[in-house]
Amino acid sequence: MNILDLNRRNFLGNMTTGLTGVALSRLLGSDLQGAASLQPHFAPKAKQVLQIFCPGAASHLDLWDHKPMLEKYDGTPMPGAEKEVTFQGKNGNLMKSPWPFVPTGQSGKMLSSLLPHMGRHADEIAFIHSMVSRSNTHGPGCIGMNTCFTREGFPSAGAWVNYALGSMNENLPTYVSIQDMRGEPPNGKANWSHGFLPAQYQAVSMSAQQPLRNLERPASISAAEDAETRELLATLNKAHAAANPDNDELVARMAAYRLAAKMQLAAPEVSELSREPKHIHALYGTQDANKLKAAYASNCLLARRFLEQGVRYVSLYCASRASAVDGLLNWDAHKTLKADYERHCPIFDQPTAALLTDLKQRGMLDNVLVIWCTEFGRMPTHQEGTSGRDHNPDAFTTWMMGAGVKGGVSHGATDDIGRKSVQDVATVYDFYATVLHLLGLDHEKLTYYHNGANRRLTDIHGHLIQGILA
Repeated sequence: MNILDLNRRNFLGNMTTGLTGVALSRLLGSDLQGAASLQPHFAPKAKQVLQIFCPGAASHLDLWDHKPMLEKYDGTPMPGAEKEVTFQGKNGNLMKSPWPFVPTGQSGKMLSSLLPHMGRHADEIAFIHSMVSRSNTHGPGCIGMNTCFTREGFPSAGAWVNYALGSMNENLPTYVSIQDMRGEPPNGKANWSHGFLPAQYQAVSMSAQQPLRNLERPASISAAEDAETRELLATLNKAHAAANPDNDELVARMAAYRLAAKMQLAAPEVSELSREPKHIHALYGTQDANKLKAAYASNCLLARRFLEQGVRYVSLYCASRASAVDGLLNWDAHKTLKADYERHCPIFDQPTAALLTDLKQRGMLDNVLVIWCTEFGRMPTHQEGTSGRDHNPDAFTTWMMGAGVKGGVSHGATDDIGRKSVQDVATVYDFYATVLHLLGLDHEKLTYYHNGANRRLTDIHGHLIQGILA
């Protein structure tokens, strides 16, 4: 029997769906992307984004935001809030950082002595010291920092960029999320989800330790036979899609299969880190005796290789979910701040700084925007009965570097002890309005119609953070 069963009855019955398939293939385009424009609204300063995310609420007061007054009044009650109760209960007295801050770069920017490698990039980074969050809980906080909404079901920033600008490389994903070997961050895949956008805009999740599997063509199948099979499969998929025009999950699977075929050649080459010279591995620390550091360093190197091949948006995670022991798997140092950060900072510092150095020396920062994120900050006090800090949604630091960013600046400020953001207060809406602007996108014009409304990444909010723009 003919594979399409072209008898008279089926021929007449399938005419409508066949024509629909032609229209569908036209709408989907060569990569089944189908975005609104695939063009920026104006000339972009950046073409790609590298997002570095430290889940667990990395402490601004112990990494980026120097507070001499906190050192001066260490051990005394927090003025006006002696009995303040926060996320995990009552707070104790003010607590200075266990590590000294030191001047870095020509600007003399004060950064923690725990970050000697990152300090070498201080003159190229724009710090935003006045961030606030809408949540003091890790799961909602993480997806809030990735999607601008504290509820699941909304597209991540990377998915929006994928939708708006599409691919720069037909053989690799447009959006990649590189997971820490310790596991996924709080709320997991919701951090890189497509939300209500068509499913093909979500990230492909992988890492240096868990590369894409089953990409090799079996030896029993020739290259010609493989190509003919893919062509037949494409024909059948288009016919099936035409019969199910509202099934975006189906469209995403079709796009994924087509991309997988292309990735059979491209992905193994990109993820083969052994091709890098020894001095690059030494720069990143991929052979470090600390296995967690070596794994994160390998992920940093993988991120550079993806960006080098034109992947549009790369999310790179350093640490993972919460655990029964606070601060063991991520930056959530409720009880033992000193021990926790002396474990996490060496994992983060050298590999991240090496990635920035490598991007710079290859000239890639002309096109790549680097953003560093965490979900909220920490309290300037210690939790009662502990030597750690509780959650603080009212003050934290993020930063940007690279294409379109003015280096060596510190935008906004917290109060004298780092409890609240008080000057040029910035929200996640402002943060991503600025990211989109650097990519040539107007955050008010980038919309998608869903449930009766034109939805935006920035909801109904957002202003550019002008002070960090070059």
